[in-house]
Amino acid sequence: MWPQPDPVGPGQESVWDYPRPAIAEPSDRHVRIEHRGVVVADTRAAIRTLETSHPPSWYIPPGDIAAGVLQRSPRRSLCEWKGQAVYWHLAIGGEILRDVAWSYPDPTPAFAMLRDHVAFYAGPLDRCSIDGQRVVPQPGGFYGGWITPDLAGPFKGVSGSMGW
Repeated sequence: MWPQPDPVGPGQESVWDYPRPAIAEPSDRHVRIEHRGVVVADTRAAIRTLETSHPPSWYIPPGDIAAGVLQRSPRRSLCEWKGQAVYWHLAIGGEILRDVAWSYPDPTPAFAMLRDHVAFYAGPLDRCSIDGQRVVPQPGGFYGGWITPDLAGPFKGVSGSMGW
């Protein structure tokens, strides 16, 4: 059963107006990731994916990610829209955050623009922001969407949302 969408305030977009199947679109919004005093990523050339009931996931071009901080993980997963994902550990100083990021080295044709761009789970990182606004991780731990004040939910991942 689909939930009742939250009211949409001024300057907000509802995730319930996002399409299904999912799409990817370029964005010039300022996406920044910081962890342990290191700027992990900083870009105005991200790609966001949009899917009904999900806050966007933000994919960053590899050239806008700090050199040497990502280590390939053996983990893989399959997305019905994007194809097979590979995962990345983030290594900063002596700390390794396991499977904190993912990418699509060979995405489906509809998501070709995502090739080798990297998305990050916001929860384990010190600060992820869009246009200076700190993001909140999508609930539930499975999905990697970033919630910002300009989004209206409810968001998939909350308790009871498995059937959405």
